[in-house]
Amino acid sequence: MTHGLLRQDAPPAPVHRFLVPGLVFMGMVVAVVSSLGAPLIPTVAETDHISVNDAQWALTVTFLVAAVATPLTGRLGDGPHRRRVIIVSLAAVMLGAILAALPLGFAFLLVGRALQGIGLGLTPLGITAVRDALPAERARLAAAVLSVTTVAGVGLGYPVTGLVAQFGGLHAAFWFGAVVSALGLVVAAVVVPSSAHRPRRPVDLPGAVLLGAALVGMLLSLSEGESWGWTSPLLICVVTGSVLVLAGWVVRELLAAHPLVDLRLLRRPSILTADVSALLAGVGMYLLISLVTRFVQTPVGSGYGLGASVFVAGLVLVPFSAASVVATRITRALAARIPAGAALALGAAVMLLAMAVFSCARSTMVEVLVVMALAGLGVGAIFAVMPGLIVGSVPAQETGSATSFNQVIRYIGYAAGSTMSAVVLEAHTARGRDLPSGAGYTDGGLIACAMWIATALAAVMLPRLRARVATAAGSTGAPDAPSAAADPVLADEGLAGAVPATPDLPPAGGPRSRAMEGAAPAPYDPSED
Repeated sequence: MTHGLLRQDAPPAPVHRFLVPGLVFMGMVVAVVSSLGAPLIPTVAETDHISVNDAQWALTVTFLVAAVATPLTGRLGDGPHRRRVIIVSLAAVMLGAILAALPLGFAFLLVGRALQGIGLGLTPLGITAVRDALPAERARLAAAVLSVTTVAGVGLGYPVTGLVAQFGGLHAAFWFGAVVSALGLVVAAVVVPSSAHRPRRPVDLPGAVLLGAALVGMLLSLSEGESWGWTSPLLICVVTGSVLVLAGWVVRELLAAHPLVDLRLLRRPSILTADVSALLAGVGMYLLISLVTRFVQTPVGSGYGLGASVFVAGLVLVPFSAASVVATRITRALAARIPAGAALALGAAVMLLAMAVFSCARSTMVEVLVVMALAGLGVGAIFAVMPGLIVGSVPAQETGSATSFNQVIRYIGYAAGSTMSAVVLEAHTARGRDLPSGAGYTDGGLIACAMWIATALAAVMLPRLRARVATAAGSTGAPDAPSAAADPVLADEGLAGAVPATPDLPPAGGPRSRAMEGAAPAPYDPSED
């Protein structure tokens, strides 16, 4: 069977006309799950009588589990069990929300939040599903929409769950999450097509265990470094052990016949650029979200806080989400005029501006809203570009694995950013006091600025570096990744975002898609699904 640019030309399963809207709704479920984290941290601390820094684990544990579960669900999603995996993931999210909603204490809330982390891998599975089911142009557009949905959904999920928590309490917010998850489960059962035509592929469970152990050790070291001591033998042992386990995981993935994540794909400029950018951008993004949602809820008596409610803290994210949607449309227009790496760098530059403003001017709610609108423009541009870089550079049977690994990298960044915000603020909290000094937020903002500078440099330099390596390899006759010459927009940066990466390409001179001809994608119309 011949592969098209983003899917197989003759999908073996019927496509539900509401497939894309259904997958977008499931992306909104992921956004609601995420919204049960950052704005509710102070409420969790107050309800369960723990410190705000300990309550931060209610957010971090979700991303930690997501980082381990997403490659597993992505690999399974590349095979015949995709529909079942999506349904089971949503069931786990619903069960986790119910467990967190019950008044059983912080430990059970953590377990529930961990279960919800399984559902954060739904977006890569949705991208894989549209690649299978839709024509190339609509699949590319749908993938970009799905990638940004979880970011855009923050503007809806955060204020809604904040409102429920303000008037119904913390546990009511999780009951709301359970209801939304149940609706997502019904939608998935109706619209998600079967992938039974896909071959069954082994799953690298030992690789998942190694990856999980390494990530737990690294995040534990980061979060507990202040209390253990940054030069303590315990911290050094945990960090060293985590690095060794991570190195062992890399070796295993490179040698395995059926790896959990095909790390060899990182040799392709587009994959490497997207993954490195996702890691750095994830850290910078959640540094901002964690700092802002905590800052606006800090009492005015602290001398710097805005004293807002959890509902208002959620509303602060609305400009962020609205701007991210606008950025998706702007980026789509820019993609025809500038290289993809330049688009990533531009988004990082806008985020850098947002963090610089936050570091210097945050004394009023208007200033904070401006910061979040700028941040939405930057993040929306970055996440709109990433799927095209990945999907167009891997074979169809590797889509779930490659997009899931990018999501894993993103979640690792989210978890690190969330934990880092708590560490920075804890370092600025005097002994015997509950609140950090205002300088903690300034330092956190400056650290995020450094992350966005690194993101911009990676987006511009990595493709050029890989292109030089590829040129050197080509001069010695070494094999390399598919050329991006067919796409003049991406060729300048060596990004094969629109090049079929499948072994059975049409012969030269044969029919090509409109995307390869340089035509603009057709507008998406849900009724056509």
